[in-house]
Amino acid sequence: MSVSTSSPEKGIRVVTVDHPPVNALPVKGWYALADAVRSAGEDPGTRCVVLAAAGRGFNAGVDVKEIQRDGRAALLGANRGCFAAFSAVYDCEVPVVAAVQGFCLGGGVGLVGNADAVVASEDAVFGLPELDRGALGAATHLARLVPQHLMRTLYFTSRTVTAAELHRHGSVWRVVPRDELAEAALELAREIAAKDGELLRLAKSAINGIDPVDVRRSYRFEQGFTYEADVSGVGDRVRDTFGAGRAGR
Repeated sequence: MSVSTSSPEKGIRVVTVDHPPVNALPVKGWYALADAVRSAGEDPGTRCVVLAAAGRGFNAGVDVKEIQRDGRAALLGANRGCFAAFSAVYDCEVPVVAAVQGFCLGGGVGLVGNADAVVASEDAVFGLPELDRGALGAATHLARLVPQHLMRTLYFTSRTVTAAELHRHGSVWRVVPRDELAEAALELAREIAAKDGELLRLAKSAINGIDPVDVRRSYRFEQGFTYEADVSGVGDRVRDTFGAGRAGR
């Protein structure tokens, strides 16, 4: 597993996740990502952070196999790790641009929903397959990307929505060919980083302060139902069919 940070240009930090095969992060991975984003934002020389991923997809959520193997301790770890990573993106002292390619599922939606701006490749798809994985959560963040009734439909069906559709809703800034994604994200980051660094930090705090929904409290409320599903046994029952296809659900 790798979470790396680079500085391609003055004022810009790129945090990249690379955890083959699908960037489904274990508990330690979520905490490593949280630490990297937080550290990047705390650097006084940083004016914009780009959140990116290597491989064929941006993020496939939590490592379900780890939860099945390690049980309740891993579930609690995943809950807390995701909360830490999502909060690190949301509370980052400077704007965060998410560069999304391929699949962005589960926890990936949590990351993107907490970012300040999103650039995506033409093949990017976004969704919450939580009900197929014996879990709940991140509806808080999907609701920041799509209208309320579409969020509910996507949540209850586990269907995905394309980058082009999100662009029409105004939640994705640009949709570009995959080979242009990195440059498109840097282009937006470059424009942001050209602003006064101190004023950017004030602006980020001000915008977070007027959010109509407290994303931290809302997401923690959702996580309580994930834990309830586990305690009741329904979480394990659904996860035992993970990967077996629709007929096995």
